[in-house]
Amino acid sequence: MSANTKQKPMITLAWRGLFVIIGAFITAYGLEAVLIPNNVSDGGVTGLSIVGSQLSGLPLGILIAVLNTPFVFLGYKQIGKSFAIKSVIGIASLAIGTALMHHVPTIIKGDTLLVTVVGGIIIGFGMGLALRNGGALDGIDMLAVLLSRKLPFGTSDLILFLNLFVFIVVSTVFGLQGAILSGIAYFIASKVIHIVEEGLSGSKTFQIITREPEKMVETIRDRLGRSATYNMAQGGYSNEPIKVINCVINRLEESKMKEIIYEIDKNAFVTVYDVAEVRGGNFKKHDIH
Repeated sequence: MSANTKQKPMITLAWRGLFVIIGAFITAYGLEAVLIPNNVSDGGVTGLSIVGSQLSGLPLGILIAVLNTPFVFLGYKQIGKSFAIKSVIGIASLAIGTALMHHVPTIIKGDTLLVTVVGGIIIGFGMGLALRNGGALDGIDMLAVLLSRKLPFGTSDLILFLNLFVFIVVSTVFGLQGAILSGIAYFIASKVIHIVEEGLSGSKTFQIITREPEKMVETIRDRLGRSATYNMAQGGYSNEPIKVINCVINRLEESKMKEIIYEIDKNAFVTVYDVAEVRGGNFKKHDIH
């Protein structure tokens, strides 16, 4: 392998890490310049951190870093080292960003509807940018992915349930109106994330036609912890038998899956389908070390 070939993955990794950092700073700006000054919170671990900061007086960045730590470990065990590293970068950048932007001017004041819309769009874009590049800024998604494997509920349902609990906690500090506005802002953010990251909700099915199907499946199993199945087909042009690989992954693993495919066979024919829900079968995965 040439030195130039070795450099390409490192350059790609560096660019994705940079976009995760940019996404984190955009999210921090949305929190500090729009939502928090208007007594509106975010969902997930960030929402709990905002409540904790209001009650204890501790800097928001410290609480974001501390409360997300166990979820980063969970992401490492369940999704992989690359995702965990990018998430550490993203969460650390979000924590630093909230500290640096704590005294930035509030760009909207008083108009509750405008606050929720603009705040939701900003933080949704930031979080979506981070997720699109293989990192996460909030640990609640990782918890939902794990629980979906243990409970008969989809990932999206569990994210909604966990955030309902968060907004109940938010209501103790910002009141019922603040909790409702926080829920609206979070809903808008989730839709923006979906647009930016292209199909965040649910799972995805990858259908892959490659010249090296055995190596592809082995690499997916070893590095992503996912199993796959073969469908035997016949090429319409070559009339040769083809092994079509089918693999279902969760939404946080898509970036890593694309990296693996490109590394093994950059000319592989790949189709990706959104999956609303996965039940039964053996959708569990091995821990990645």
